[in-house]
Amino acid sequence: MSVCGKHMKPVTLELGGKSPLIIFEDADMNNAVQGALMANFFMQGEVCSNAARVYDHESIYEEFISKVVNACNKMIIGDPISPSVKIGALISKEHRNKVQGFIDRAVNEGANILCGGVEPKSPGINAEGYYLTPCVMDNCRDEMEIIQEEHFGPIMCVMKFSDEDEVIARANNTSYGLSGGVFTRDLSRAHRVASKLNVGTFSINTYNMFPVNTPFGGVKKSGIGRENGTAVLNHYTQLKTVYVELGDVKTAF
Repeated sequence: MSVCGKHMKPVTLELGGKSPLIIFEDADMNNAVQGALMANFFMQGEVCSNAARVYDHESIYEEFISKVVNACNKMIIGDPISPSVKIGALISKEHRNKVQGFIDRAVNEGANILCGGVEPKSPGINAEGYYLTPCVMDNCRDEMEIIQEEHFGPIMCVMKFSDEDEVIARANNTSYGLSGGVFTRDLSRAHRVASKLNVGTFSINTYNMFPVNTPFGGVKKSGIGRENGTAVLNHYTQLKTVYVELGDVKTAF
């Protein structure tokens, strides 16, 4: 932004996030679980829009946790050229160590690991890349580093909530504002939550689905401007106004 500013050039900045996914008590459980998996483990968590803060209504919390952990334990890790593989390698050894550091510090702050968060034991995997098993954590608090900072890895943090106003306030309690989502059968509530969450992109009953023709971008520290669709074309296209008078000049003189 500073470099472009010196030359008066427009710029879009997509700067990542720490997005929330809210799962209400009336959500379709199987879809909510699949949405949470997509929100955290797609491309082994190296996705800027990932919703690593999963707020789950207290009435369905235990069932949701059980299904998510069960699904994670079944994921095959390895070379994603194989159709059966669901989790590939992280981009580098340095980044795997960074993600592992987030996990270790979260545990030191009191979080519980329900599954994953370690290097896989399968023979030969680590020789081919830098892997971490999909990690699910609970007993997290909103002020923890793992909740406030983007880790960019396969870590899902699940937290309970009681009512709509509470969870909206907690979801907005971040310096980021890239994406967000909700699972509920009540579309009125879904749109109400969408209007109150301070994010640039919002999903209802799905997650991490971004067609190329839909604008994508964030607010707050998640950046400015939008990518994709006609929004990005308009951003980098200058508007010229031409006024043509076909009659006599209208004048005040």
